[in-house]
Amino acid sequence: MPRPARPHLLVDISAHGFGHVSQTAPVVHELVQRMDRLGPGLQVTVRSAAPLELLQRRMRCEFRHIPVALDFGMKMANAVDVQVAASAAAYREYHADWDAKVARAAGDMRALRPDLLLANVPYLSLAAAHEAGIAAAAMCSLNWADIYGHYCADAAGAAQIRAQMLAAYNSARVFLRPQPAMPMPDLGNARSIGPIAQPGRNLRTQLRLPAPEGADRAGKLILAAMGGIAFRLPMERWPAIPGVRWLIPQEWNIARGDMLAVETLALPFGDVLASCDAVLTKPGYGTFTEAACAGVPVLYVTRPDWPEEPCLVRWLEQNGVCREVERERLESGGLADVLHRLWQQARRPAPAHPGAQEAAQILAEML
Repeated sequence: MPRPARPHLLVDISAHGFGHVSQTAPVVHELVQRMDRLGPGLQVTVRSAAPLELLQRRMRCEFRHIPVALDFGMKMANAVDVQVAASAAAYREYHADWDAKVARAAGDMRALRPDLLLANVPYLSLAAAHEAGIAAAAMCSLNWADIYGHYCADAAGAAQIRAQMLAAYNSARVFLRPQPAMPMPDLGNARSIGPIAQPGRNLRTQLRLPAPEGADRAGKLILAAMGGIAFRLPMERWPAIPGVRWLIPQEWNIARGDMLAVETLALPFGDVLASCDAVLTKPGYGTFTEAACAGVPVLYVTRPDWPEEPCLVRWLEQNGVCREVERERLESGGLADVLHRLWQQARRPAPAHPGAQEAAQILAEML
């Protein structure tokens, strides 16, 4: 008998930071493996403005890439500061011709002929799938309707815009909420699943790193990872901390003996993270869950008024080791004492992260 045609999964991923990719990639990988075991396999198309190199590294499966941005999240001054007025204006423009926009997106989706849409978490995609009669699932620890409502509730036209966003999200067959997640009380299709993480391997003993001046090679190694939205730290002005080495983005262009560009290690992000003694970051789903699952302490700078932050921090406090650092300290680099306190905290057992398997099972049933 002829081999049955492979089902086609369309995956739409927000490029507002890297957390959406880190949530989606393990689910797609698990689903591909399940479908391969069932026989027909799975054809995957990914639409996202996220860097192709990031998608390839994280997905770990074959896919067709369409580089298109299907949402913009919120306009950001940097990784932690939201531009509220600019965001409200952008949403007014985005929704000015909403019905026509949905119709065009539905036409584009019909041309791709997917059997299932997985959206993390562009709501235009979900509205288009509903218009085109294509089965759809949403998955994310947040949704843009609640984020928009938090910041822009008083903006002109906000009630109608948010209603259109919620209608799109509620049109999906299911909205999977990997923990930790925002509550999302206005979604009637929400379904909680376990945490999603792709923890790396601790390769510390295999790393060949130059020791900082005046310190031995057994010192502490800290990764500075502020996420997928630019947020450069003025680390060239920071005082050296005896026995501490920093792994920093190459684009920061800092030449110091105690700082090394993380790209020179030529390792996946998860392996670098798992090989460190701490990570300096801002609250974000991927880094928080992967650090907790790898047993890596987290020093984080708060994201003022970001509504997803409380649930992320609460989960990490219960499942990992973390401390907040004030924004002002990142200007001066006075981190020695807070790092000492961080490393003195009791370690917790690595949390379970069954979310990818749970999501893949649900999506496989839909296929």
